[in-house]
Amino acid sequence: MGALHDGHLSLVRMAASSPLSCERIVVSIFVNPAQFAPHEDLASYPRTLPRDLELLRSLTYRSLSLTPPPGFTPDSPVVHAVIAPTVSELYPSGISTDVQEQRGAFVEVVGLSHQLEGTVRPHFFRGVATVVTKLLNAAQADVAIFGQKDAQQCCVVRRMVRDLLIPTRIVVGATSRERDGLAMSSRNAYLSPAERAVAPVLHRALAAAKDKFESGEQSAAEVVRAAREVLDAEAARTASTVGLTVQYVSLSDPETLEDLVTVAPESEGGKGGLLSAAVGIGKTRLIDNELLGFKF
Repeated sequence: MGALHDGHLSLVRMAASSPLSCERIVVSIFVNPAQFAPHEDLASYPRTLPRDLELLRSLTYRSLSLTPPPGFTPDSPVVHAVIAPTVSELYPSGISTDVQEQRGAFVEVVGLSHQLEGTVRPHFFRGVATVVTKLLNAAQADVAIFGQKDAQQCCVVRRMVRDLLIPTRIVVGATSRERDGLAMSSRNAYLSPAERAVAPVLHRALAAAKDKFESGEQSAAEVVRAAREVLDAEAARTASTVGLTVQYVSLSDPETLEDLVTVAPESEGGKGGLLSAAVGIGKTRLIDNELLGFKF
């Protein structure tokens, strides 16, 4: 989507470094209209392509202490190509943010798209699945790397690639965080100073729930409650200032995204659980997650 930050750049570093050590790295940058509803911020979403390209050029083999492949120098960028298509190139039939007005081919992953983020943004993952399919077809990638911060998106894309027999391996990179724990996101720029000061509570809440799980708690309700208590306390404390609202806290099956009753780690024969949450702070919506007892 562009507006690159160090979280995005960490995925490029991951692609270039061992154990992946990708010989050719392609980055896609595209603000996808199909991921926005008519009332959402498509027009105001940051578009910073010149800056994004400069950031990508700054990642050289020398800066990452990597040996360049034949034909490249230490000062060559590790990113070999950027796909930055126009809207008409990806949507030749045109694209409206109103699903009822859309025409052409679209991809939907049924069963993973309408819970969690899908309850608030019901057509979001239809847009994600469609554009990722197009970009994977364009890039013909052997490996595609996605960030864990958008964990449901990772689940949707992995299922889509499997079901549609797309020959691309999906790899998930860990969430990059600010020093105070806030997950890096382009939307963090929308936060006022007062709102930014409150925002790390989302990670603190999830960390408290993860601690509960790692101390031996296997009741999903109790794990979720540990996060809700932290968020509810902060919402009450800041009610007259920033206006923190808790949209959901969920502990779900990592494969089906169905709500769990109990959760056990893979090391004990369970499947683990995806702990995810969304909050509103002022006019900005933030999401985050923790992986309990499993890895993507």
